Amino acid sequence: MMRKLDHTKALVLFSGGQDSSITLVWALDRYHHVETIGFNYGQRHSVELGARQAIRREIVKVNTDWANRLGPDTLVNATGLRDLGDTAMTHETDIVMADNGLPTTFVPGRNLVFLTLAGGLAYRRDLGVLVAGMCEADFSGYPDCRSDALRAQAEALRLGMDVDIALETPLMQITKAGSWRLAKTLGGEALVALINEYSHTCYRGVREERHDWGYGCGDCPACELRANGWASYRAGK
Repeated sequence: MMRKLDHTKALVLFSGGQDSSITLVWALDRYHHVETIGFNYGQRHSVELGARQAIRREIVKVNTDWANRLGPDTLVNATGLRDLGDTAMTHETDIVMADNGLPTTFVPGRNLVFLTLAGGLAYRRDLGVLVAGMCEADFSGYPDCRSDALRAQAEALRLGMDVDIALETPLMQITKAGSWRLAKTLGGEALVALINEYSHTCYRGVREERHDWGYGCGDCPACELRANGWASYRAGK
């Protein structure tokens, strides 16, 4: 018989970026107990790992209920992904479109590995819902961010561990501008300002340059998506 997990408890895949930060708040607004999991996968900079702790520290100041619901964080060593080959996320490689039509920032299998590791932790900690910030409405073209790939992985986790684990991806059909609007709905302008200031998206790990949309180099694909989304959000589009 399939094991039942507690579906009032969630585990958020949390990188410290804009999307995962908004996803974390979405989970805190819905579940009785929320834990976070992050991954050191040998990324070329450690800025986002620091952003994770800053967001967790600041976010509980916005809402007392969130503070009461936020549980522990787990950081997992997934550096084996770096050993599989060069990508612009794990090595000093140019950020360009590769011959296969995917950006060189694509780390093959990364999100699938992350979900597997998160599923293993959820199994042990009786957390019935995985919550992830992947999005296919406004994203960088990664195939492992698509809803069909994630549904397949969630089904593999259910069958492979024989548990009724669920996967929620609240941003899947929401643009970057829409995600800012969701943040405002969840926590007002205070939350929007917090995520703008403390989350990190830039592929190059730049925190020295401050823009109206946050910190970053300003010209990598992640910065461009964030900047365009912020401009649309502020323009009311």
